[in-house]
Amino acid sequence: MSTKRARDLRASMTPMEVRLWMRLKLMRAEGFHFRRQAPFRGYYLDFVCFSRRVVVELDGVQHGEGPQEEHDAVRDAVLKRQGFQVLRFWNWQVRENMDGVIHNIRLSLGADVLEWRPTSPPVRTSSGHPPHKGEGEEGQAE
Repeated sequence: MSTKRARDLRASMTPMEVRLWMRLKLMRAEGFHFRRQAPFRGYYLDFVCFSRRVVVELDGVQHGEGPQEEHDAVRDAVLKRQGFQVLRFWNWQVRENMDGVIHNIRLSLGADVLEWRPTSPPVRTSSGHPPHKGEGEEGQAE
């Protein structure tokens, strides 16, 4: 696996990947060491904590049926057979609810999450996409 390819991928990180990476790096103080664009068995993993066997993938758009979805499914199956937990987030989740994303990652790492307080409740539609204006408010107390 080419380290040049991994370096090129790191250099071309999207703004949301950079934001998430900055937060993941802060977790080193707690002993959670993430690597970015780490090669593993023919794949490049967006972010991985090898000691806790947690992989974090960040996607910009939802995959339809096609080569990218198939590639991701095969990669995720390989990782699961190797004992990794795969977490997938969308760019909008990092942009709109970074604290919630970090909370879910911390839960998967087995980190102490008792001190975490959400800045706002996560808002999701049934499809998992961000709501359009006026959506996502059903069932909330007035």
